[in-house]
Amino acid sequence: MSLSLLGIIFVQSFFINNSLENEEENFVRSVKRSLSYVSNSIEEDEFKDYLKKLQPYLNNENKANSSIIKQLLITAEDDINDKTIVHRNTVFEELYKVPSMFIEIDADSFNISKLYSERVTEYYNTTTIDGKKRMDPETSLKEYSSLGDLDKQVYEETIKTLLKDQPVYRRVSAKQVESLLRKELTKEGIDLDFEFAIYDEDLATKIMSQNFEMTSEARGVPIFLDNYNESSYNLWVEFPERKKYLLSSILKMIVLSIVFTSIIIVAYTSAIYQLIKQRQISQIKTDFINNMTHEFKTPIATINLALDSIKNPKILNDQEKVLRYLGMIKEENKRMHAQVENVLRISKLEKNELNISKERYDIHDLIEDAITHVELIVEDRKGYVKTHLSAEQASVLANETHFTNVLVNILDNAIKYSDEAPKIDVYTENVGNNIIVKIADQGNGMSKAVAKRVFEKFYREHTGNVHNVKGHGLGLAYVKRIVDDHQGHISVESEKGKGSTFIIRMPLIS
Repeated sequence: MSLSLLGIIFVQSFFINNSLENEEENFVRSVKRSLSYVSNSIEEDEFKDYLKKLQPYLNNENKANSSIIKQLLITAEDDINDKTIVHRNTVFEELYKVPSMFIEIDADSFNISKLYSERVTEYYNTTTIDGKKRMDPETSLKEYSSLGDLDKQVYEETIKTLLKDQPVYRRVSAKQVESLLRKELTKEGIDLDFEFAIYDEDLATKIMSQNFEMTSEARGVPIFLDNYNESSYNLWVEFPERKKYLLSSILKMIVLSIVFTSIIIVAYTSAIYQLIKQRQISQIKTDFINNMTHEFKTPIATINLALDSIKNPKILNDQEKVLRYLGMIKEENKRMHAQVENVLRISKLEKNELNISKERYDIHDLIEDAITHVELIVEDRKGYVKTHLSAEQASVLANETHFTNVLVNILDNAIKYSDEAPKIDVYTENVGNNIIVKIADQGNGMSKAVAKRVFEKFYREHTGNVHNVKGHGLGLAYVKRIVDDHQGHISVESEKGKGSTFIIRMPLIS
């Protein structure tokens, strides 16, 4: 079960981590794609802007200051139709001087060129007069066209060359970059705040957002490529809340995974706890049976011996001895009856069947009454029970019989777990609206581990197979249930070899 649970947690963690990596890869791809579109858009907008500025200088009203003509002639003979076909493709390169003021370069003017193509196909009749060839024009077909693609290429190369050394802040604005970035990122489904900057090599330029910081998570692409597809400028973008955004994309999956894994962990923990608890209960029941067996063996053996003695004719006629043995039988019978009553009381308490009626009592009177039940045993063992009743207010709501039993049980334990003469002190004091009763002994004491569990039903400190102290682990469980029923609280402070102090707190009544 443990290996399976660890395996499930590992698989879930691996799956979530893998999903997060995939989301990050998709995010990076989308960002790079958006940056490429932005870079191309900026360059295209720049080209269109300058082309618009140059357009007035490229119309038909402007005259070229020179003209370079390149001509390709192709001649073909058509013998069947007795014709000669001449195809001529001529490219005109017209040069213009353009003022430089609107593009801010250090020169009065610069030259631009415009190319035109003139394609002419001519047909000639071939005639023979007096044995000599003669050519007469028959048809002339002319076709003029402006080379759009070539125009564009020539202008782009010219503009790139002119602007290569211009400061970047004159070529694009931060507002334009931000607008294009937001537009392209939105198209990619990335609705996230970002910071951007254009860097020249490793140096930041003026084109940047206010809070941009270069980090390892920033993504960039080259911008303003020259005629050799090279550039020192890079457009960088960085997302401060990138991790939150990536986590939010798989948040539902993470939450569901955590919820169901938690359910499995809780069920697993509960199962393990129940197994351990059942094992403890089984051990406690075994100890209880062993203790009860020992508890009953002694009185049964005593009763059997007393009965056998009474049957003896010599003792049967001795009335004094018969009465003595009958007294022993009665006492042992009472002891067994008391043990059975303890078991029944605990059972009734758990089922809420024990009717405990409460009346007003002075707790000092209940303490004095409890002491009278054990003082003969204490005196017989040369010990003492001293009272230190300092509480000025001692009225409580209690059941006389059951609360007296509580005090007797604690006093009885103090006597039983004192190897030497029992020395017991009983204290009372007022704390707020409560009265505190402390019963301290100087007996064997107990460890902290035992003190934590001493009020559990059937629990007794393990002493191997030695049963020098009789009991069945029900006395203090009964004590706690009665005190709780009286809205009180009981605890114990103990140290091995130095004795124990039982502390009972009860609410006062006016």
